[in-house]
Amino acid sequence: MTKGSDLLVAALENEGVDRIFGVPGEENLDVVESLRTSKIELVLTRHEQAAAFMAATHGRLTGRPGVCIATLGPGALNFSTGAAYAHLGAMPMILITGQKAIMSAKQARFQIVDVVASMKPLTKMTRQIVSAASIPSVVRDAFRVAMEERPGPVHLELPEDIAAEEVADVPLIPVHPLERPVADPKAIARAAEMILAAKRPLVMIGAAGNRPRLVEPLSDFVRQVRLPFFNTQMGKGAVTGGSNLYIGTAALSEGDYVHQAIDRADLIIAIGHDTIEKPPFLMKSAGGPKVIHIGYQSATVEQVYHPDAEVIGDIGATAAALAERLGGRLQADPVMLELRQKILAHLNDRAEEDRFPVTPQRIVHDIRAVMPEDGVVCLDNGMYKIWFARNYRTHVANTLLLDNALATMGAGLPSAMMAAMLYPERRVMAVCGDGGFMMNSQEMETAVRLGLNLVVVVLNDNAYGMIRWKQAVDGFADYGMSFGNPDFVRYAQAYGAKGSRVGSAAELVPTLEAAFAGGGVHLVEVPIDYSENTRVLVEELRNKTPDIELA
Repeated sequence: MTKGSDLLVAALENEGVDRIFGVPGEENLDVVESLRTSKIELVLTRHEQAAAFMAATHGRLTGRPGVCIATLGPGALNFSTGAAYAHLGAMPMILITGQKAIMSAKQARFQIVDVVASMKPLTKMTRQIVSAASIPSVVRDAFRVAMEERPGPVHLELPEDIAAEEVADVPLIPVHPLERPVADPKAIARAAEMILAAKRPLVMIGAAGNRPRLVEPLSDFVRQVRLPFFNTQMGKGAVTGGSNLYIGTAALSEGDYVHQAIDRADLIIAIGHDTIEKPPFLMKSAGGPKVIHIGYQSATVEQVYHPDAEVIGDIGATAAALAERLGGRLQADPVMLELRQKILAHLNDRAEEDRFPVTPQRIVHDIRAVMPEDGVVCLDNGMYKIWFARNYRTHVANTLLLDNALATMGAGLPSAMMAAMLYPERRVMAVCGDGGFMMNSQEMETAVRLGLNLVVVVLNDNAYGMIRWKQAVDGFADYGMSFGNPDFVRYAQAYGAKGSRVGSAAELVPTLEAAFAGGGVHLVEVPIDYSENTRVLVEELRNKTPDIELA
């Protein structure tokens, strides 16, 4: 005879799971005991939200679902933000929560909320397991659904009496390869004809183009087709290698320098654009560039996104087929390439400015200087994210992780912890604002306990800087966004980490280098000044970016 919890853990092992993140409770104790004697490591976090962020980031970086566990009621509800983070960001993950016994009610309705119902709008699938014998099939289905395009979270609720239920041996279900449909050859031919007929085609790589399995086909596409390209924030870093065709990142919805290239284009090849992101460009109802949507699924038609043609199927296979048809037959518009140089020059303004507190451009410049090509930078959400999206050049795919879907604060530190666990031989850095860092700062203890090598940069402006900037854009008074902070150096030391504070712009690079050289978890506090950048961005959004003069 086998317990339900043993079946669950065996089914997870069958799926290749090696870690589960979370904060178990009374209703998970059978599962915890089954994990104790398994090959799966239980990674105890200090908050369920952080566990969910770590599991989601595992899915984002590997393409295989990360798994997290929590108890019923309050623990399960703390998963909500992480579930939404994975759902909007298309990150495969499995959330497992406990529940009171369903065959009896000895504690009446104590701590009971309808978690399955609460998870329904936040996941691809949610279900309560009502029979131990069904566990292998339920788990196999959960992983299949989580990984299918569009990927996302799946929630399973395991009541404590089902976890403890003994059943005759139930066979596990073998894992089979997940095949994705390919696009209709007629659609590929039509798209190729449109591209060849265009005078100034421009490629855009969106969120769905930034899957681990697409690195090689999209990198090959960029190399063979030789067209200028830009990306959305979540499409940033989808391809390997520096390119003299990269025009930039659409960090703002409008009014950004890269939009001058978009306005010049007569055709945009949108690879994997997902409208969960803020619009990278606002499509015009008439007179604007035509748009070809290349995606796993049909485009979601929005007021700001309504493509003229679609190629639906596996993006990697589509990119390869288009590259075969287009390779060597296209020439980049020379004026577009001139515009590229001037856009990038504008974005590099003030990158080495010595003012202190430092500017975001200097932060990005110096962090790029200390991070090797394969180093991973994980951003929280704040004002600085715009500047990393605009200015941070990636050379290896998936080395800048940012969230432009749910765009929640509090995810930066947990996502960097996951990256450090997956890539212990690489430099990994979390970049957090003071507001976002404090939302999950307790996970510093987890990082120290796990023995991670991780540098955490905390940008200190004593305010919710992004909302303060939007307040200024909308013409409101500066009110209600400022706060005080702890002594971050001593705060890090209290968790057993190391701490440093930067006292001048010149100290930033040597402080970061020393932090990496010292190993372990090291927090670096950096005072930052957004005032001048806020003023410039407000002007850009209100008045539109001044035209860049071309020869």
